[in-house]
Amino acid sequence: MSTPLQTGVLAVLLALGAPIAAQASEEIPGASVESLLSLAKATNPEYASMRLEAQAAGERVTPAGALLDPRLRTELMDITRMGEQNPSILPGNVGSTRYTLMQDVPWFGKRDLKQKIAEFEVRSADGKALTTWSELAAKIKTTQAQRYYLRDNEKLTQEILALMQQLEKISQARYAGGLAVQQDVIRAQVEQTNMRNELVALQSERTQANVRMNTLLARPATAPLAAAEEPRPVPTSAQLDYEKLAQRVRSRNPQLFTEEARIQAAEKNRELTYKNRYPDFTFGIAPNQYQGAIKQWDLMVEINIPLQQASRRAQEREADVMLSAAQSRKEALANQVLSDLAENIAAIEAAQRSAALTSSSLHPQAELSFNSALAGYENGKLDFATLLDAQRQIRQAKQSQIKAQFEAQMRLAEIEKLIGEDL
Repeated sequence: MSTPLQTGVLAVLLALGAPIAAQASEEIPGASVESLLSLAKATNPEYASMRLEAQAAGERVTPAGALLDPRLRTELMDITRMGEQNPSILPGNVGSTRYTLMQDVPWFGKRDLKQKIAEFEVRSADGKALTTWSELAAKIKTTQAQRYYLRDNEKLTQEILALMQQLEKISQARYAGGLAVQQDVIRAQVEQTNMRNELVALQSERTQANVRMNTLLARPATAPLAAAEEPRPVPTSAQLDYEKLAQRVRSRNPQLFTEEARIQAAEKNRELTYKNRYPDFTFGIAPNQYQGAIKQWDLMVEINIPLQQASRRAQEREADVMLSAAQSRKEALANQVLSDLAENIAAIEAAQRSAALTSSSLHPQAELSFNSALAGYENGKLDFATLLDAQRQIRQAKQSQIKAQFEAQMRLAEIEKLIGEDL
């Protein structure tokens, strides 16, 4: 018999345990795509590495536009003082000492162009990070769609298994009454064995899908995942308008964004290459020390003479060709991306029509056929093989509907990968 104190303690523990249990349940990802994407953005090492590389590229902008470090040269003149002493390296003990401070200065505009090139390289690195994320998000959405597909297939197989168990009981009753042959019972049992084998295969595929998902989330392979909830809604026909989506692809596709940044960097690199026709400068100032005092100052200007015209013309042609190559690469990529978009839109629309047709026609027809066959078998007008065929038609209809829904989710993930964001 519990005391009032024990009862109160138990009530407190239950009150505290309920939120803890709820919190533990909420911490297990896998129920929705959104929770998986949020976790992957924070934990996936590949995406993290690309973001860090983009961050590192951003740190190159300032050095790209900066002057080179100045140089200091020290020259000891007449270290033996006309042979009157042993060699010395002390400035006060030699004939004279020159200190030359030099600074390299490039031709006007070169530093700005180098900085612009670095900025476009940052944009290219950002585009690579976005590409990595869009590909990762598509893999997560696809894997989650597979989890939905396996869940529904497993549920359907269990329903068919329960149905076959009922058919076995019916065939046993008819066999006991001398109205059916023993072969009917055996065939029902064989069908159940096949169903159980399929359940084993589906459970194995589900485990493999969970392992793939955990890998994408950088979690242990066997870490628990919450059961997949309902899949995301499929876009409407208005949302799948090709022209609108194509415009979004051109402006938001991460790969096209990266290629555009490369084109702009190539344009600035070409401008910089043409500016190499002009010389760079080196300025210097040199105080001269005689024993303990500085008594003379010199100024120095040095330029490089761009005489190697053949080399420079080759570099300019290279820059022109690299720009043309970058433009052609973007054009080819745009054609491929827009082609993939049209293909996925057609596929998702076909999947939607197939699912609607199966739901409105094929599935009800299969149900009617099965009910009619069942009644005919119970009345002795049809054999058990006809009943099994009717049962298989029901299963095929439901599997077609599940497959169409899975195909729509797969194509939706591909479309969102192409446009670089959710629909």
